[in-house]
Amino acid sequence: MVADIRHDWTRHEVLELYARPLLELVFDAQSVHRRHHDPRHIQRCTLLSVKTGGCPEDCSYCPQSAHHASALEATPLMAVEDVLATARAAREAGASRFCMGAAWRSARRGPAFDDVLAMVRGVRELGMEACVTLGMLSDEQAQALADAGLSAYNHNLDTSAEHYGRVITTRTYEERLETLQRVADAGVSVCSGGILGLGETDADRAELLRTLANLTPHPESVPVNTLVRVAGTPLAEGADVDPLDVVRAVAVARILMPAARVRLSAGREALSREAQALCFLAGANSIFFGDKLLTTPNPPVDEDTRLLGDLGLVTI
Repeated sequence: MVADIRHDWTRHEVLELYARPLLELVFDAQSVHRRHHDPRHIQRCTLLSVKTGGCPEDCSYCPQSAHHASALEATPLMAVEDVLATARAAREAGASRFCMGAAWRSARRGPAFDDVLAMVRGVRELGMEACVTLGMLSDEQAQALADAGLSAYNHNLDTSAEHYGRVITTRTYEERLETLQRVADAGVSVCSGGILGLGETDADRAELLRTLANLTPHPESVPVNTLVRVAGTPLAEGADVDPLDVVRAVAVARILMPAARVRLSAGREALSREAQALCFLAGANSIFFGDKLLTTPNPPVDEDTRLLGDLGLVTI
């Protein structure tokens, strides 16, 4: 096992790591985790959809896409004061990071972007980390977000480059990578992960994690999402992801990116307490909490509080 921070992982190395016996893999991941993090610490984050639906992208998993006939109602950008009121409530409930998502293909220019900058500044003034996901960015927009105090920018790669075209056709994989580079060049931390359950293979999952691990620097945060199937989207029907596959992805992410926060994200409602505990053992050290994650359900706050307490985990 290699626990050093590397950016030169080969496809063969990661495939070999991904195929290891699960309990051995989890043991090694926990060993790496303890070298780089306090294993008792869990960061709690809240994610709010500040502009919902009507997105021109055709992501097959997403109910916010204008291409799909989901029941989701599109809404305009929220008022700055309403977003900050939600952020205050999240802080009082124990969140240290507040994340804001807008269903855009690329960040809007003009008053809408100015409002997002005001949201970022307001969240930072509350003493919280601020993260946004707005789609693609220009260099100027990335710098403006940095100047506003943005802590991190989320832009998921979703899956491997090879599988990507079967899931999304309106944006290329290279465009996603270019956005991540713009964010890093502006001095903002990168938050980027993927989604399990898009019809991908284990090799696709391994390649996604290898791509992230070979970024310089590594993403500060790596969300591990499990697809929440929504009626009206092309991926509404399909087999559920085995919870042990989530544990495996978390463990490999932890070994490949030792210093990153590995964040249990969408789909956590479908994981049992025991499966979540295994994920924490494998190196997950952050969760989203709150009753909704953008537009999909999330475990109730009291259940999360009870679970973390029962496991002896401390929120930061």
